Amino acid sequence: MSEWFEKQRRELLQIIEKSTPEDGIHDTQVHGLRFIRASQLSEPVYSVYEPSLCIVAQGSKAVMLGQEVYQYNPSSYLTASIDLPITGQVIEASRETPYLSLQILFDMNQILDVIQLSGKTIQARGEVSRGLKVSRMKDMLMDAVLRLVKLVEAPEDIPLLVPSTIREVIYRIIQNESNTSLTQFAVTGSHAQRIAKVVEKLNRDFAQPLRVAELAAEARMSSSSLYHYFKEVTGMSPIQFQKHLRLQEARRLLFSRSIDAAEVAFQVGYESPSHFSREYARMFGLPPVQDVHRLRCSLIDEMMENS
Repeated sequence: MSEWFEKQRRELLQIIEKSTPEDGIHDTQVHGLRFIRASQLSEPVYSVYEPSLCIVAQGSKAVMLGQEVYQYNPSSYLTASIDLPITGQVIEASRETPYLSLQILFDMNQILDVIQLSGKTIQARGEVSRGLKVSRMKDMLMDAVLRLVKLVEAPEDIPLLVPSTIREVIYRIIQNESNTSLTQFAVTGSHAQRIAKVVEKLNRDFAQPLRVAELAAEARMSSSSLYHYFKEVTGMSPIQFQKHLRLQEARRLLFSRSIDAAEVAFQVGYESPSHFSREYARMFGLPPVQDVHRLRCSLIDEMMENS
């Protein structure tokens, strides 16, 4: 990294550090901008990534999508261009040098706005690419991101400057990624846009029975084409994707509420509690009750360490 880039990174680091007095996710006054701090290596965290830009100012993180691992650090960044169930893990952090990062959420309307304002014409293509991508950080993107982050310390400027700065951030991403990772979902009638609608439906109706033929008909594809393009975008088959969504929601319900595992199984769409328990253990390493007990004990231990 150049001396200029390192200076920008340190400035970014200082603002995030000042804004995150404790570990966790911290929303800011800039809509869609959040800071993340972790003072130790983390256990795998299961969540659904929204369309966003993720940048690490210090430390390193690994994200797993299906069987693929994406690792990024201050010299790179990650973009998620569609809602995807992932497993994230901080792999470089300590109390002395905590993991510090930011996430900027955006939506397809913002991307379409940037494409229109830039005068670019995006042609529909037959091929699709992953909805998750790690790219090398570029100076112009870092500059735009830093100017956005600085607005956290100038709240009176937020209403006027945030919209244009967000547009510039998206524009720099599109430039860096050769108009593929994000813009493929903005092309009307493209395979990627059809898959995006299928992903949206699965995220919304994950507890309902999955009928590939119906999904394919809605996407105006054959079942084999749907399977192919869906896996190209998400790294998973539709059934695997649905399973991740169901099990992540089940874990959230079990951890946040006093609710029976069998009841949770039915809520997220499983007909057999025993089948649910087997798949849960296969994904999280322990059966539901034992896993939630472990999570709660880990949380208590962490709270005691920080007290």
